[in-house]
Amino acid sequence: MDKAFAVVAAGYAILYLTRASSALGLVFAVATVVCGLVVLPRLVRGLMRRAIWRLRNRLIVAYLFIAVVPVVLILTLAWEASQFVLGQMAIYLANAELNRSLNSLAIPAQMLVRPPGPPGEGPPLFGAPAQPTERNAEMLVTRMAPMIQRSFPEFELCMNGADQFRYPAQASLTPPPAGWKGDRGLMVRREGKEPRLYAWAHAVYAGTEVTVAAPLDHALLGKLVPDLGDIDVVPYTERGPRSHIPPKANPLDFAVSGVLPLDVPAWNSGRSERDSILLVNSRASTVLGVVFGKTFGEAMLTAFVAVSILFLLLEMASLWAGIVLTKTMTGAVHELYEGTQHVKEGDFSYRIPVKGVDQLAELSASFNTMTSNLGRLIVVAKEKERLESELTIAREVQNQLFPKDVPFTKTLELKGVCNPARMVSGDYYDFMALSDTRLAFAIGDVAGKGISAALLMATIQSTMRTQLSTLDGAGTRGRSVAQLVSTLNRQLYATTAPEKYATFFFAIYDDTTHALTYTNAGHLAPMLLRGGRVETLDSTGTVVGAFPLARYEEKSVTLEHGDILVAYTDGIVEPENAYGEMFGEERLRELLLRYARADSSEMIARVMEAVTEWTGSSELQDDMTMVVARRI
Repeated sequence: MDKAFAVVAAGYAILYLTRASSALGLVFAVATVVCGLVVLPRLVRGLMRRAIWRLRNRLIVAYLFIAVVPVVLILTLAWEASQFVLGQMAIYLANAELNRSLNSLAIPAQMLVRPPGPPGEGPPLFGAPAQPTERNAEMLVTRMAPMIQRSFPEFELCMNGADQFRYPAQASLTPPPAGWKGDRGLMVRREGKEPRLYAWAHAVYAGTEVTVAAPLDHALLGKLVPDLGDIDVVPYTERGPRSHIPPKANPLDFAVSGVLPLDVPAWNSGRSERDSILLVNSRASTVLGVVFGKTFGEAMLTAFVAVSILFLLLEMASLWAGIVLTKTMTGAVHELYEGTQHVKEGDFSYRIPVKGVDQLAELSASFNTMTSNLGRLIVVAKEKERLESELTIAREVQNQLFPKDVPFTKTLELKGVCNPARMVSGDYYDFMALSDTRLAFAIGDVAGKGISAALLMATIQSTMRTQLSTLDGAGTRGRSVAQLVSTLNRQLYATTAPEKYATFFFAIYDDTTHALTYTNAGHLAPMLLRGGRVETLDSTGTVVGAFPLARYEEKSVTLEHGDILVAYTDGIVEPENAYGEMFGEERLRELLLRYARADSSEMIARVMEAVTEWTGSSELQDDMTMVVARRI
């Protein structure tokens, strides 16, 4: 983004200076603003972070933003407002006088097209028109010329109708285009290569039209309002070597400028050649003097600037007082900082000096009390850290016990997931290949949670894997699933405490016959999804590890194409919501049917997500484990 900002800003600068394309320049301008809004705040934030690291500097900057900046903004607003108001007042004065001067051209033009009639007939201005002749037009122009020359020393006049008349005789003025009939204003005539500004007026009556035009320049415009300042119509009048801006009435007298957009058309085409503005440069005292009188205007200006200087001095005094108070406050904070550096290095015997009876002194005393307690708490913290480290190691070890790879079969897809409620889990699931066409999988739930349950889970896994690894494929066929579970039951009873037991579901799948042989030792009945209905694989024996002489049976079911076997622990169906209602097997059955066409990973994820939403808590109430076997 920084590079993009540099590129678009450079492109905009080049287009602005060369004026190559206004449309493309607008695009680059917008891009520069957008990139700048992203880059500049980050840059300013980084610089400010370095500048105000110390609390003293931070407080000083806070004083600047709270006290100084608003006052400066108010003074700036007042300054800009005075500049704008006084500038527009100057523009108003100049524009009003310019319109009055244009009237001095329009009135003679109207009198020429409607001159006074014979005695007794009334003036044609209000009665029937009289046709002007060249002779009476010359007489009227001769009489009105001094009135026009008061505002415009030089002017040209042409009259078209029954008689033709020009003043002076060599005048080159022509009537305006058709759209200019009966109007007045400013216009531009080209005299050579450079256009020249003119004031003009045009009158039409009874087939006779009169056009009057007078050239305007910097000197003539400056005389519109005496002693106001420089008046120009940019870009047609150029400021001469002599400025009309009055000298300063006092050292506080500041310059003001006002602008007014003008429509100055070309005489021949009627279209504006370029953007034009009426520009007035003057001084505050001059504008106020013209409007309110010279003495009162200077007094108003002096009072305004004096009040502004007084406000500035008061603000500087307030800032200095804030800095002095800041030094007294930041001294105690610096002592606290030194104390924290000693504590960070392990020196809990360091004590900071307590000065005064204010809140900062109480804070220093509290810091000393805290450092004395930290020495005692550090022992507890280290012991807790050791226990957490051991739990982390146990979690990593347990993660290694879960199967990383799923045995490959042509017709069965296996997927298992375990989400522990604590650092370690008491749930168990495992996959193991017995031969090229046979595999075994199991799921179990150890009574209890935490480290003890995780250890029993590891014992179950090692016992089953030991039994299965000592048998080849043919030997496994000769030994039933129920016998394997019975052996596991006896070993757990012999090696664990009497209160330790687990539910256990164990199955072997044959890829050639698609037969699933299983023993369910007190585990929740897995659900078999088949043809839009759900069947359960009920228990065939009691839990393992509780009774040494327990007997177990085995059953077999043939998995058809599309069948899905879902085995799960009680962490799926027994979590309760805020009203004490369990999630239940019925809701699980509905979810499994809804997502039966989804893949195994999504099915498991949807179920666990639904259980978590049911409890309304991000913490699991029990370990959640699920195994999905899909016949493909």
